[in-house]
Amino acid sequence: MRGIANPAVAFLIVVVIGVVAGIIYDRIAGPGWLTRQVAGSTRGIVTSALIGIAGAFIGFHLAALVGLVGAIAAYVAAAVGAAVVLWAWRTVK
Repeated sequence: MRGIANPAVAFLIVVVIGVVAGIIYDRIAGPGWLTRQVAGSTRGIVTSALIGIAGAFIGFHLAALVGLVGAIAAYVAAAVGAAVVLWAWRTVK
């Protein structure tokens, strides 16, 4: 992808975007009904962070596939991808 100099740095940034999105989403949305019934009030922050990472990678690679130019656009797409996958995970779960 043009505009991203080092793939290792891009990888780390996408992972950080996914983790942050997962933690923020978990804090905002709170535990679902099923989670409260099974695990009580404890939250699955680790699960939310992992789902956020998966969504960030999906968004990042879809941006590359569509042809969004520049690092900022790819990272915004990663954040949007993380949010969409977290929302879908919460809806299905």
